[in-house]
Amino acid sequence: MVYTIVVHMRAKPDQESISKLHAKLLEASAIYSKDKETLSWFVMQSVHDPQDFTIVERYEKESSQEYHLNNPYWKTFDPYVIPLLEKDMDLRRFEELVPTSN
Repeated sequence: MVYTIVVHMRAKPDQESISKLHAKLLEASAIYSKDKETLSWFVMQSVHDPQDFTIVERYEKESSQEYHLNNPYWKTFDPYVIPLLEKDMDLRRFEELVPTSN
């Protein structure tokens, strides 16, 4: 079963915060996508509101996120990102549903 984390973020309304968050998320995706047992680490920005961003992290299993959390880059991520946000991150955890064959 694929373990998925979806994180919604809202940047502060100034262009500098939006640009910095955009760049940091692209950097993070390039780094975290290489972590062991990470299936994908996508970042997205709303086409309707440039302040809204979403991260979709997909792991082989729930315990796989330990590789992500133990990546040295993780310690730099929140201290950089949190001051750029208008409100707290909205983090949700899921298990992907797999269709059964008949």
